[in-house]
Amino acid sequence: MRALRLPLSPSLPLLPFHPDVAVVGSGVIGAACAEALSRRGLRVAVLDHAGVSSGTTARGEGNLLVSDKPPGPELDLARASLARWPPLLAALAEELGPGRAECEYEPKGGLVVATAEAGAAALGPFAAAQRAAGVTAVDLAAGEVASYEPHLTRDVRAAVFYPEDAQLQPVLAATALLAAVRARGGAVRTGVRALGVERRGDGAVRAVRTTAGPVPCGAAVNACGPWAGEFAAAAGAPLPVLPRRGMVLVTAPLPPGTVRHKVYDADYVGAVGSGDAALQTSTVVEATRAGTVLIGSSRQRVGFDETVRAAVLSALARKAAGLFPALRDVPVMRAYGGFRPYTPDHLPVIGEDPRLRGLWHATGHEGAGIGLAAATGELLAELYAGEKPHLNPEPFRVARPGLEAAIR
Repeated sequence: MRALRLPLSPSLPLLPFHPDVAVVGSGVIGAACAEALSRRGLRVAVLDHAGVSSGTTARGEGNLLVSDKPPGPELDLARASLARWPPLLAALAEELGPGRAECEYEPKGGLVVATAEAGAAALGPFAAAQRAAGVTAVDLAAGEVASYEPHLTRDVRAAVFYPEDAQLQPVLAATALLAAVRARGGAVRTGVRALGVERRGDGAVRAVRTTAGPVPCGAAVNACGPWAGEFAAAAGAPLPVLPRRGMVLVTAPLPPGTVRHKVYDADYVGAVGSGDAALQTSTVVEATRAGTVLIGSSRQRVGFDETVRAAVLSALARKAAGLFPALRDVPVMRAYGGFRPYTPDHLPVIGEDPRLRGLWHATGHEGAGIGLAAATGELLAELYAGEKPHLNPEPFRVARPGLEAAIR
């Protein structure tokens, strides 16, 4: 285990120790990494330029999904994470005490539907391939769909139910993970922007440079989400991580049972896997415990442009009403958007950077960060500690074919 405590330069004000690891980013990915590292006895400091989990994590829907992922490394990571979340939350609740790890975890299941012939033709083979990979996917006959979602349109041509899909409140989850880090003697500092790293004489990371001064550390974890590309470049090890914007509508509260599961049209899978920079919208509908309904989803590469475009919101509302006619007259209370960390091959980057010893990455999860966080944090901590990883880390390494051209 590489735990370095180097008396190099003054520590950050109000940070009374030199951390073994400085995690840059307090979103759910950074929080999961920090929790897994601190559970192994490492001293961890989490740094964020804004408020805790106020970036991508605060602008997501909290999806824990296997239903939208074809067989491959991301599905493996999703299944591992889905299995990890319940025992992790239980352990946090025991450690932190009542009420401090309540994250609105709901194993509600997901329903994928096709309302057009093309989608119906593709949905069956997609589900069959997932079943072959170990996912539980139940084909539903046309007459069965209404028993799952009574308010769903009757135009459904094919449907598959995924009982493993779940939902989690992202900010509550990240906050619980960070509370455990603090309880173990770690620190979380907000309002501190990371500007890059300082190197030792042998070239390895010795500190994170910040607006409040250097933070000496044995290693730095780049968990900056859509800003991870900027931090990696500032550290001297560029990564092709770009922001991809998404919008979500929130309705007024509806009666319980109006929407029972996470429901989305089969074209959502294609939108997730697309590399097109142009606007793409697909129908995603799910309820929260408060009774509001979240409506997505959109994907668009527009840099960090935060302009709210009425055409995007209209497309989301129109498609959602087509899937659930009962939503046509329901008022929308608000809309919010966020930037998701996108990589060219649609896979996260997890592990140490071979170009800069001591720089680790946990980023590139795009819109699946909450669902992949638990396994991501565990995998990074296992690799850092020299433990046997619980799943194959090779597909997520920096030096992989899907990133080589962009890095060059």
